[in-house]
This record gives sequence, C-alpha cells and structure tokens, in this order.
Amino acid sequence: MSWVTIDESSESQRVDNFLFKYLKGVPKSHVYRILRSGEVRVNSKRVDAARRLVVGDVLRIPPVRSSRPADNGEPKAAAPQLLSRHILYQDDALIALNKPSGVAVHGGSGISRGVIEQMRLEHPEFKFLELVHRLDRETSGVLLLAKKRSALVELHRAMREGETEKRYLTLVKGQWRNAKQSVKLPLLKSVTGSGERRVSVNEEGKSAHTIFTLKKSWPEFCLLEAELKTGRTHQIRVHLSHLGFPIVGDDKYGDFPLNKALQKRGLKRMFLHAFKMVLKHPLAGEELSLEAPLPEDLERFLRHLDAE
Repeated sequence: MSWVTIDESSESQRVDNFLFKYLKGVPKSHVYRILRSGEVRVNSKRVDAARRLVVGDVLRIPPVRSSRPADNGEPKAAAPQLLSRHILYQDDALIALNKPSGVAVHGGSGISRGVIEQMRLEHPEFKFLELVHRLDRETSGVLLLAKKRSALVELHRAMREGETEKRYLTLVKGQWRNAKQSVKLPLLKSVTGSGERRVSVNEEGKSAHTIFTLKKSWPEFCLLEAELKTGRTHQIRVHLSHLGFPIVGDDKYGDFPLNKALQKRGLKRMFLHAFKMVLKHPLAGEELSLEAPLPEDLERFLRHLDAE
C-alpha cells in the first residue's frame, strides 16, 4: 500500500488523471476499477474519478501490477540504489537526502521506483515515511522526508508561510549582468494537446518570486544562486528561460541545440542543484541548516569551463 501526499505540482488534477500518471502502464480500466471499489482513498474517504485534488490531500493507493512498460516519450526514471547512503541528516522526525539526479521522487511504472518507494523498502522499520516536497527528476540536492505525520503537517505549514529558505545553484546560457536581481513573474500551469504539462509566465498565473545572485561568469555562461521565495512548479527554470537565460541541459525550457552540443563537452544533465535548505525543526523548533555539495559531474563541468 502506498500513501501519497499531494503538493502544488498536482493541485487541481482529477483523481483519475493523477492515477494514470502515477500508475504508468496500468490499464485505465483497472484504475477505474480500484476507484469504484473504494481501494483508492483520499483522506481516508472514498472518492469518484472526477474529484479534484488539493494540496495536503493524502491518497491511499493499493499495490497494482503494470501490464506493460510505460512509453510516453519521456526518459525512464532510474531505479535508485541504496539511497540511505545519500542521507545528509536524520532524526526521529525527518530525513534530509542529497537526491541524485535522474531519480524521480515517485516511481512511475511497475518497474522503476522513486525516492519514496525505495526509502520505504530500505527502511521497513519506519511506520510512517512521506515526501515533504518535490524535486524534478533531473534536479539533485536537498530533499526532505517526514518520519512522523506531525512533522509533515508542520513542515507543510512552514513552507506555505515562507518560513523555510531554499537555495539552488544553476548554470545558465548568457551573460547575467546584475550582482543580485529580484524576479517577480506570475506562473501559469497548462497541459498541451499531447498531454504534456507546461508552465509559462502569464498574468493569469500565480505569483512567483525568485532572487538570483551572480556567483561566477564565463564567456558563454554564468553560475547563479537562486533563492526561492515561493515554490511554484518549475519556477526557477521558467523564470530564467523567460528572461533569456535558459538553464543548460534543461530538456523542457532550455536551448536544445546547445544542450546537444554540451553533451559532447561532458554535461549530460540539467545543471540545477538544490544545495541548501534552512528551516526550523518541525518538532524541536531549533534551526537546521542542511547543505548538499555540488555533485562531481557538475563540479567537473565547471572545472572544464575554467580550463577553456
């Protein structure tokens, strides 16, 4: 049995559409069958397929078997191995992981496992283990998991009210001019005709605020620190792309010819790393400062730029 806590990335989705994505490879007829039978619960209650999800909803999803491999044109999420060796911090209330790039936070098929499924397998002694927030599959860095429901609720409250500090390192195309720049551009989520979810700058969207600080420059690129003041889906990626400074390696909002050329120069992934999170401990109240060092593949590419 799996329990999934809904965050902003899945807000307003119908339950059936969420399950189609979460249970890739499972026939739609089976998804509707487990909904009708009441095996899927939202906040411990039966729901119909059209029920819209809201942030904080907890879905109970029964174990199901995929009848075929998922094939939606997207790269398959890697099956993580021994994620426990990536633990940065752990106590009775929470775990902070240094999530590797290429690992989804949730598994998307009957074969691949995401962070939460893998950690539950590695630690069956934990009676409760849930994701506190999300990172995109290709984004590495600090990821929080709650070991108590009280900790999960408090951490969600702190994030909603802007009481946590999240900082990322990212490499962008172009010459960033300002030492520090505050960017406030509203973001709107949409779905394309092919079913792909996209985010764009749009006045009808939700407010989104990022503060960028220039860390280092090269002739073609700049290294930026991004501080999230809000936590919208793909916020850093879309803000930078809209401003004309796409993140290198970004396969959704980036410069695709550049990405292809950079693969030959050794950069195989999106250069976005959640390197620091500062928060109050959800139960004890003291300040925690959690840092994840820049992964070796990204450090190596920066050294390559220095040597050019």
